[in-house]
Amino acid sequence: MAQYEDCIIFLLAKAYQKAHGNFKRHLLPHDLTPVQHLILEPLWDEDGLTASEIGKRLTLDNATLSGILDRMSEKGWLRKSPDEKDKRFIRIYLTQKAENLKPELVKEREASNEEILGDLSLEEKVLLKRLLREIRD
Repeated sequence: MAQYEDCIIFLLAKAYQKAHGNFKRHLLPHDLTPVQHLILEPLWDEDGLTASEIGKRLTLDNATLSGILDRMSEKGWLRKSPDEKDKRFIRIYLTQKAENLKPELVKEREASNEEILGDLSLEEKVLLKRLLREIRD
């Protein structure tokens, strides 16, 4: 076996590529990218977050997030509105389109997860998630 095939960096990168491509394929009919879907998730939990709050929850920097939010707004997924109490802050709200498609998009995410992890036992899935969280933190 080649040394790179045993390298954790290589293995994580290839696993990411496979998972990302799978999820991208699931989201294609909705004209949504995996990162854009990721941004919808915290807003489904708590609508009206600021870009900074979204960035902190998803570990995304403001420069990256700004362009993504602009594109999502242009596509009708989000709307931006000044904070009523402090006009310096912009709040991000879901549109009716994003609310209406939530059940279908969550189902697509779950289907993608199942395709990616389908060959693993329940114990292996739990262990993998725990290990990935430890690496992330």
